Amino acid sequence: MNSFSNNTAHAGVRDRLLGILLLFLGLLLAAGLCAAAPSDNPIPNIFLPRSTPADMIDQVTRFVLEICGLIFIVVFTLLIYCMYKFGAKKGDTSREPPQVYGSTQIELAWTVIPVLIVVVLFLASARVIHAIQDAAKPPTAVDVIAIGHQFWWEFRYPSLGVVTANELHIPVSDPANPTPTFLKLLSADTDHSFWIPQLNGKTDLIPNRVNDMWLDPHQTGLFLGQCAQYCGTQHAKMLLRVYVDSPEGFATWVQAQKQPAIMDASVAAGRRVYETTACINCHAVSGTPANGRFGPDLTHLASRATLASGAADNTRENLRLWIQDPDAIKPGSLMPAMKLSDSDLDALVSYLETLR
Repeated sequence: MNSFSNNTAHAGVRDRLLGILLLFLGLLLAAGLCAAAPSDNPIPNIFLPRSTPADMIDQVTRFVLEICGLIFIVVFTLLIYCMYKFGAKKGDTSREPPQVYGSTQIELAWTVIPVLIVVVLFLASARVIHAIQDAAKPPTAVDVIAIGHQFWWEFRYPSLGVVTANELHIPVSDPANPTPTFLKLLSADTDHSFWIPQLNGKTDLIPNRVNDMWLDPHQTGLFLGQCAQYCGTQHAKMLLRVYVDSPEGFATWVQAQKQPAIMDASVAAGRRVYETTACINCHAVSGTPANGRFGPDLTHLASRATLASGAADNTRENLRLWIQDPDAIKPGSLMPAMKLSDSDLDALVSYLETLR
């Protein structure tokens, strides 16, 4: 009977250790996959910060992970040691080992050490939070108002006179001559969350409240993000693209965005369709009677890489499908199907393709 009990106890210990080991290996595998993401992977790598705020978040995250990893190793090692040192031995007929009640040294250790660890983690996190949230705004900063809609992003540059959607352009920031971008975050309907993992942490957009964040990118390129707060049916496809341009490239982009819509006589029929349908109630195109604010500004629609807040590439076929049947690309979106004839639809698509 005792032999059966001992074997059962050892089997239980072995199974628990195996389970913990498999869990640990799974965590290591997940971390390895994240850290080893290839450069052409469209999924942003949170372990490759490319902005000052993201770099500070990355440093404190790694510090916390290192502390927690050390705690895990110490506790796991002591657990294994105690199991084999004080576990039931083969042939041991005693019902239980001698019991020791109370130890001032041990009780002080498991009280003081955790308190010190929590204090250190708190101070490290508080320092980073203060540095990010209370950062001074230099006179060279670029101001952007970001407005979350269901299910797209609106970006306004008040000092530059530029309005665009879903694709944010900002200048790279040189440490010798910093030009960070400060964003004022607003919501037009419900809760959203602005997140570009490689440039900064998440910040919520809440109706009737103004939140702020700033980006200080160190290199040019495209950085992907999305809404990180469930905001409705198409929350998962409320994507955003951040283009970090060189100072010259950013100035060129701003100058192009300030230009009115191109008036091409060859697509006059498509413009007439646009101006005589419900399109103008939701969308704006500079230089035309269209001044809607419910949907994205279309003045330079053709200059963007994607449609429907990143849900589809900006091609003629996708644009035609988006106007004809929005649910085919983004089910549950608030874009209505226009129910145009094939000739009017083709003319309208041709007109929109000239808006660069």
